[in-house]
Amino acid sequence: MVAYIKKMAVDRHKWMDEATFKDGVVLCQSIPGSTAMQTAAYVGLRARKISGAFVSFLGFGLPAFILMLILSAFYASFHNMPKAVSLFNGLQVIVVAIVAQAAFSFGKSMLKSYQDIFIPIISAILLWIGISPFIVILGAAFVGIIFFKNSNAPKVFNQAQKDTGLFKKITLIALILSLALAGLYFFDRNLFKLAVLMFRIDIFAFGGGFAALPLMHHEIVGVRGWMTSKTFMDGIALGQITPGPITMSTTFVGYLLRGLPGAVVATLAIFTPSFLMVILITPFFDKLKGSAYFLGATRAIYASFVGLLCFITVKFAYAVPWNTTQVLLCLIALVALLKKVDILYVVLMGAIISIFIL
Repeated sequence: MVAYIKKMAVDRHKWMDEATFKDGVVLCQSIPGSTAMQTAAYVGLRARKISGAFVSFLGFGLPAFILMLILSAFYASFHNMPKAVSLFNGLQVIVVAIVAQAAFSFGKSMLKSYQDIFIPIISAILLWIGISPFIVILGAAFVGIIFFKNSNAPKVFNQAQKDTGLFKKITLIALILSLALAGLYFFDRNLFKLAVLMFRIDIFAFGGGFAALPLMHHEIVGVRGWMTSKTFMDGIALGQITPGPITMSTTFVGYLLRGLPGAVVATLAIFTPSFLMVILITPFFDKLKGSAYFLGATRAIYASFVGLLCFITVKFAYAVPWNTTQVLLCLIALVALLKKVDILYVVLMGAIISIFIL
């Protein structure tokens, strides 16, 4: 999706040059949240300041939200029908393959030394014995600051052009957000709790949408018991059918918990913190990316997510009632993903096979 955004913003419309766009991608990969959604916001910010960031962010996510909402409504009504049961029994093993491939890809790109390999192993062990993933991530950041601090971090002197009205605009956004949360607190305490939870997950989801999955599973399935692992995996599978980030699965979670209001609140809450971070950090990112402490912390956090994804792969695998057909389907899907077959084709073919064979 980032490649498509580049083609539109740099090549077709000339909203920015390639160097500026690449800086934006580095920024969006360095802070928590969905990289594609943040990149869309960054393009809008550079082209039309905060108003541009807002409409770009909204325009990029709205189609996926609407489609996910429709799929969630169908799931709530028909998931117990025999054909639907077969469909989701197959899609669950596809989800195992998807997350396993994500863990492999994270590990291949992030693990550069024996210290890097040590962090995901410890992270997975801590999760297995019941330590909160939020604590694991904070611990990894602390380790990274101590052991991965890069004294040769690039010294960057060019500062991004500052918007003189930025402080006022950010203050207004913060006020609106505070009023919205206060309204939820008095109107529906459960919606308030859902919003706060999604805020927290997004703030810790370094490495893009897949990084949010272990956090969501821990909080929604493990801590609160709002749904089973199988149901959560069904939501991930539906999220892969939509043309948006995998974190759009929060629409599914919100809908099953609280209907349409829950879907809206969960979706807005999972994307709002990362949207605000793009706006706040962009003017100062040149200085931030030259910080040895920042580089060390993010390196260790990314390494920890390899362990988190390995752990969640095992948890998802435990939730599947395996048979020979499902094992073969999972292995075929995993090989296809490793061979760079488009994930949408893998999911759709898995769905067709599931309906007629499982």
